[in-house]
Amino acid sequence: MTEPTPRAGRGGTVALLLASSTGGVGQHVRSLAAGLTRAGIAVLVCGPAATEEQFTFTGVGARFRAVEIPASPTPADLRAVTAFRRALAAEPVAVVHAHGLRAGLVAVVARPAAPLVVTWHNAVLSGGLRGSVSRLVERVVARGAQVTLGASADLVARATALGAPDARLAPVAAPSLPEPHRRRDAVRAEFGVGSDQPLILSVGRLHPQKRYDLLVDAASRWRARDPVPAVVIAGSGPAYLQLAARISAARAPVTLLGHRTDVADLLVGADIAVVTSDWEARQLFAQEAMRIGVPLVATAVGGLPELVDDAAILVPPGDVDAVDTAVGSLLDDAALRAELGRRARGQAATWPTEAETCAQLAALYAELSPDAAGPTTPDAGRPSMGQR
Repeated sequence: MTEPTPRAGRGGTVALLLASSTGGVGQHVRSLAAGLTRAGIAVLVCGPAATEEQFTFTGVGARFRAVEIPASPTPADLRAVTAFRRALAAEPVAVVHAHGLRAGLVAVVARPAAPLVVTWHNAVLSGGLRGSVSRLVERVVARGAQVTLGASADLVARATALGAPDARLAPVAAPSLPEPHRRRDAVRAEFGVGSDQPLILSVGRLHPQKRYDLLVDAASRWRARDPVPAVVIAGSGPAYLQLAARISAARAPVTLLGHRTDVADLLVGADIAVVTSDWEARQLFAQEAMRIGVPLVATAVGGLPELVDDAAILVPPGDVDAVDTAVGSLLDDAALRAELGRRARGQAATWPTEAETCAQLAALYAELSPDAAGPTTPDAGRPSMGQR
């Protein structure tokens, strides 16, 4: 069927703002920038120079201005506010869309003349002083944006409770993976995995929130199985050294692969996918695994239950026994693996696509500003890249 031709805005630029990102937020902004620019919409992306280096927003037709917003609040935020104001003053801007609380705070303080939309991608999990500061930022951002979008229902509820005047659910679609370049046996051969040996895969940033310590501890129990499952974790991050030490101490059959760009290949070789995070909205790896029918075990946190429905095995967060039992049930039952894979593909077919996500946001921009972009079905499909 022929898609309707999107229409461009009548003179206003859509300004997308993000803070330091190496994973899902950067991928989402790149996907949105691609869809809007392909629809003929002027897009300005503002963020740290490192995000342009990793995600190449200019490579999909957007313009880029460096606005250095670090991952944590610092006095340097005032410089970011000034830089963002200069970027907005350089051209007519119809809508500002900030992604994440850090970018949202800079945008609120900058007080743009254009309507402000802020997407909440993550929950505040930290405690102590840092958690207190983050919760204050939540309140300021919730009340300062005309529209708050939550990547999961719990984020929408949180923003509403903090006084957001208009909070809406806006699920983030995972960018489509490229076609795999290797066959299953070739992928497994890289890790020395035989044809009858299970390969368990997890992909994500090595960060305490991901709770890979649970996966390592569960894997140490699987040494008693015959054959012993091989567990591989793709990703890099600050928890690498602690995880490596834990793997060594537990003699767990786990390999840390570091940053990988061949997730499509890894999934072709995998028998089971595992997510052990303390919180996720709509985790990219969970979406990628389910799309191709790899059976998934995931924690029942954040937006994951609404994402997977009954098409994955959900376990409580922080429960190594539950992870062990759930993965063990799949290892012991090929029919269950096949059934869960079938359900996963069916559930994935119900999710919004990148193009639908982009069209939803463009409709919101048009609602907020007469100069906003208004594509109906922009083509936002781009290969997945970067970390989770």
